[in-house]
Amino acid sequence: QLVESGGGLVQPGGSLRLSCAASGFTLDYYVEAWFRQAPGKEREGVSFIMNSDGSTYYSNSVKGRFTISRDDAKNTFYLQMDSLKPEDTAVYYCATDSRLRYVSFDPYDYNIWGQGTRVTVSS
Repeated sequence: QLVESGGGLVQPGGSLRLSCAASGFTLDYYVEAWFRQAPGKEREGVSFIMNSDGSTYYSNSVKGRFTISRDDAKNTFYLQMDSLKPEDTAVYYCATDSRLRYVSFDPYDYNIWGQGTRVTVSS
């Protein structure tokens, strides 16, 4: 399973770092991902990292503000979120998949999920 931490309340322009720790397996599948879901909206892909070469991908809405990374020694990956905006408010989920062999932005392609952590950006 994946266990997330790091959400909370932050003011606009602030920063948060989310963590996603794997328990019971090694994070060595093809891709690791962060998704988010705002109230009344569909779950959307935010950021992705490939295990093979560390390549990263971001949605246009977070590009330049968010950074995904991983720490193999800790079996954990992260999402550093800077310059946060009210529209970043959502529940954030980490995910991976044992079958994927490409980077997919579709949440239905992922079979291992964290429980979600709430991020609220508000003054």
